Amino acid sequence: MLRLLTRAGHASTARTPRLHRSLTSRAGPTPEHSIYISNCTDPYFNLTFEDWLFRHKAPEKPLLLLYRDEPCVVVGRNQNPWKEVNIRASRRTGIPFIRRHSGGGTVYHDLGNTNFSIHLPRGSFDRHATAQVVLRAVRSLGIDANVNDRNDICVGKDKVSGSAYKIVKDRAYHHGTMLISTRLDTLGELLRSGKDTMETRGVASVRSPVCNLRQHHYSVSHEDFVEAVVDAFRHEYGVHEQAHSVHSEDMREVEYVHRGMSELKTWDWTFGQTPEFTYDVERTFPWGSVTAKLRSKHGILLQCELGLAGDVDEETKSILALLVVKLERQKYGVLDEGIALLAQENERAAEVLEWLRAEMDS
Repeated sequence: MLRLLTRAGHASTARTPRLHRSLTSRAGPTPEHSIYISNCTDPYFNLTFEDWLFRHKAPEKPLLLLYRDEPCVVVGRNQNPWKEVNIRASRRTGIPFIRRHSGGGTVYHDLGNTNFSIHLPRGSFDRHATAQVVLRAVRSLGIDANVNDRNDICVGKDKVSGSAYKIVKDRAYHHGTMLISTRLDTLGELLRSGKDTMETRGVASVRSPVCNLRQHHYSVSHEDFVEAVVDAFRHEYGVHEQAHSVHSEDMREVEYVHRGMSELKTWDWTFGQTPEFTYDVERTFPWGSVTAKLRSKHGILLQCELGLAGDVDEETKSILALLVVKLERQKYGVLDEGIALLAQENERAAEVLEWLRAEMDS
């Protein structure tokens, strides 16, 4: 057995809900309202708009935001996308994954899912209480739902809503999903990475069985849920104003929103925020077996340790030893041409490098 080691430091628009037509007015770029319903289904806009409201709304005032997104996977602020997301399936389907600003686990969004976000002063924030607001909304639709010990909304033992929260100096929010008619098959495929040997210091999602509200009430719709949540929010917090519809073009000139949407798409935000993790993999080739222990932090490969067993010639060992040195400080899953050219000098080394590349980029 040979051990080779290196180390280093380091918008589309959905159908307009009934509530919008009868009880809403159009909102310009102001955080002064209490109830917002987004007409935009671009997840980069909606996640950034939510953050803008959180940072600019008067901290003592309650706020509700409701929106839907085109298909995407949303990972928590402190999560590892390589662990949480089936990246190959994401690439094949063209469904992106996005890192949000709050903690919690990974969720799937599509137009069959409606997202809620309740913002409150920190001193009165109670995640259980806000979950009860959403629960009352669901029950008003004739569905016998409940709240579990993680403040998720369930029907029986199946989750219909996963949620997370964020707290800053004087303000907090509780936001979550509501599965109405989402594609559960797509959800399952995208959230199943299969990387059981990847150990991360970040937050791991808690896997739970899920279902749609329509499995319990065949005619419930996005519009029904939006109206029910608005009613429950008004009753709970004594809000009497109209709901305000939001259009992405109204926020086009707001620099915070423009910059935030761009940031969500960058490698530095998507991958560069990933907590430290290790990944152990092994592969048997016709000429022998290889084990690899990869260690990464903030999306940078810090360590690659290879173990070789079998009939491995000295030339292969020598080139692999040089390869693990070259891998140091590379972006995880993104290998430069110089490394590939080095591996081309030896067929077995090239096979190992291609295997490592595929493992990291999956």
